[in-house]
Amino acid sequence: MAFPLPELMDRALALAETGGEAGEVPVGAVIARQGELIAEAANGMRASGDPTDHAEMRAIRAALAKLGTGRLDGCDLWVTLEPCAMCAGAIAHARIDRLYYAAADPKGGAVAHGPRFFSQPTCHHRPEIYAGIGEERAGDLLRSFFAARRARPIGRV
Repeated sequence: MAFPLPELMDRALALAETGGEAGEVPVGAVIARQGELIAEAANGMRASGDPTDHAEMRAIRAALAKLGTGRLDGCDLWVTLEPCAMCAGAIAHARIDRLYYAAADPKGGAVAHGPRFFSQPTCHHRPEIYAGIGEERAGDLLRSFFAARRARPIGRV
């Protein structure tokens, strides 16, 4: 029996899909406090030419600006792909309480894979972590995106 996804993960997945249609790697992120949506974003690296323009970073920046604070205490981050080391560091520094992510990322992830950022003794803030929520849908979006890119003739974007 399939259960419906939480609304916030469903929104992150919709953002990922829209980003993928725009040529970005399909990753979406939303930040909420007590269930209320504070900020949302999709990847923007191709459009901005900025390799740090990940969905998580964009959502964190937007949430900080909206709340007028330097920390996101009491906030949850919902993201469609396991965060990389850069994003994990930002999550820790922003003091996000809970991290929910859909698909694991064995190559670039830093939560359950790679450096396992939040397990390091130098990490001073560790969010609660919930993995695999919406994993199938997020994985399908990523696989479809990269399969389509591999099928394009060389020299075409």
